Amino acid sequence: MENNVGGSYRSLGASKEFVPRRSPSVVRCLFCGVRGSFVSKNLRFAFLQSRKVPIPITCFTRGLDIRKEKADVLCPGGCSLEEFSVFGNIVYASVSSICGAAVHRGVIGTSGGPVRVYSLPGRENYSSVAANGIQSQTLSRWSASFAVTKGKSSTQEATGRAVSTANPPSGKRLKKTPEKKTGNKDCKADIAFLIDGSFNIGQRRFNLQKNFVGKVALMLGVGTEGPHVGLVQASEHPKIEFYLKNFTSAKDVLFAIKEVGFRGGNSNTGKALKHTAQKFFTADTGVRKGIPKVVVVFIDGWPSDDIEEAGIVAREFGVNVFIVSVAKPIPEELGMVQDVAFVDKAVCRNNGFFSYHMPNWFGTTKYVKPLVQKLCTHEQMMCSKTCYNSVNIAFLIDGSSSVGDSNFRLMLEFVSNIAKTFEISDIGAKIAAVQFTYDQRTEFSFTDYNTKENVLAVLANIRYMSGGTATGDAISFTVRNVFGPIRDSPNKNFLVIVTDGQSYDDVRGPAAAAHDAGITIFSVGVAWAPLDDLKDMASKPKESHAFFTREFTGLEPIVSDVIRGICRDFLESQQ
Repeated sequence: MENNVGGSYRSLGASKEFVPRRSPSVVRCLFCGVRGSFVSKNLRFAFLQSRKVPIPITCFTRGLDIRKEKADVLCPGGCSLEEFSVFGNIVYASVSSICGAAVHRGVIGTSGGPVRVYSLPGRENYSSVAANGIQSQTLSRWSASFAVTKGKSSTQEATGRAVSTANPPSGKRLKKTPEKKTGNKDCKADIAFLIDGSFNIGQRRFNLQKNFVGKVALMLGVGTEGPHVGLVQASEHPKIEFYLKNFTSAKDVLFAIKEVGFRGGNSNTGKALKHTAQKFFTADTGVRKGIPKVVVVFIDGWPSDDIEEAGIVAREFGVNVFIVSVAKPIPEELGMVQDVAFVDKAVCRNNGFFSYHMPNWFGTTKYVKPLVQKLCTHEQMMCSKTCYNSVNIAFLIDGSSSVGDSNFRLMLEFVSNIAKTFEISDIGAKIAAVQFTYDQRTEFSFTDYNTKENVLAVLANIRYMSGGTATGDAISFTVRNVFGPIRDSPNKNFLVIVTDGQSYDDVRGPAAAAHDAGITIFSVGVAWAPLDDLKDMASKPKESHAFFTREFTGLEPIVSDVIRGICRDFLESQQ
């Protein structure tokens, strides 16, 4: 029987198959699987389903890749349980691996096998359950679901030569590299991407925007111990697409971004930013204590509401606001913009760091790395509490005769290298310095200088005193005269003691009083400094707060240890 699109039907047992008319140039074997076949993969899928043959899939094929209400698939053997991404229990979010869900449900084992997949509507909550070697994850909401049952057996074997339903590009077979689930440990941040979903951007540019955000998330190195990201869409009404806790691997984040649909409406960016600051960063949604909180706001053109007020709200909630502006308004459009300086008024500080501009959404790959570098520069995240901007550090520097002028300069260099790591400002970290012998001299207090440049300049010009060594009296002096005036400061207090010899007085009593006052002490000894004194002064655990080096040149490697210790203690104090 001929068909009007050019073909005929032929019997295949109880069913019929439509065979399109072929030109002489087309290979004769419809499903031979060799390169050069002009038959689409979808037609192959339909043919195999009409024969009731399970379709081979990969370990990573997701429910959303099967666009049928019911389908029989064949899972390969040998899939690693750790690589499965599964969300839910019994009913699984469509972003889940089909084979992973089947193993979790007990439908198949690790050797693979046939599975029947049923498409279901989305749900508000997907529970986390450990079953059959797989720990599924929670998900607050997803737009589609599926369930799995045992499929009909087939003579086909489950092999790695699966037909992917995710439309991979033709050509060379891509090598799969194992994903580092821990992520980029050097870029700890909790980041919300606030994308523009208004009619102002349109569907095409919206998709380009999602593609750019995906590239940024990938380069950030999302992982359990690295940055965590979520997504909010600004339109007539803001919508949180997914939270920080929902996905902790770059692969899952990319899948989630891809699934976000275009909403339309006005670009109420201010409304969305305020909503994000108030509702997104909570313990229940996955925010981590002591980690910078960041909102990256994408604005195509200009916002249709007040973004300045939203920026103020974000700062009150300790959130760093980054504005990524695309396609600035042309002169003819400026009359429609409520506030031309909206970028400067929305960011934490108008210093150029928190704003970023791209001319359009095309060819944006070159802008990914510079933006990622900004988002990973923790010491400039001034709008959220971190160890870099929320500490008071006093340095107690030994100026006794045994040190000598040249070695004293090495001690000052050691102190400066620690100080310059922190974000010193009127609202950030504070630095003070005291030099001691038998006497004590406050070189500068916490309130004297509020810029890093001034602090480093004063440290470099401290004059060497020379004299005896009374470390205990120096600790008491510093607690009373340096930390006393700022006892109500919200910052965490640290004292770093650098000495080269034994104290002539008792150090245990004054150090204990400092600990009781909430001051964490790091003791750094050089040359003849007794280890017992260093431990007596140091906070607990002693082994991570007391350091020793034989030579003054050995101070340099200790810099990073002290900085890491300060950040570790700060983070623990926030939990």
